[in-house]
Amino acid sequence: FLLIRPQKQKEKEHQKMLAGIDKNDEVVTSGGIHGTVVSVKEKTLILRIDENVKMEIEKSNVAYIKKPKIN
Repeated sequence: FLLIRPQKQKEKEHQKMLAGIDKNDEVVTSGGIHGTVVSVKEKTLILRIDENVKMEIEKSNVAYIKKPKIN
């Protein structure tokens, strides 16, 4: 129980984060690729990783959303 509960809680937080991804969010994939979300589909995202370079990834591969810097 002590090992399973924190893992399930972390998984729920990750699913909630994935559901909240919107266009223009800056994200980092589990592979370390940094990009900006161009469009959101049901199970995938289109990321712009450089000018004129876009790639489609599975939503589940997003490690985290970068937080905007507050000045």
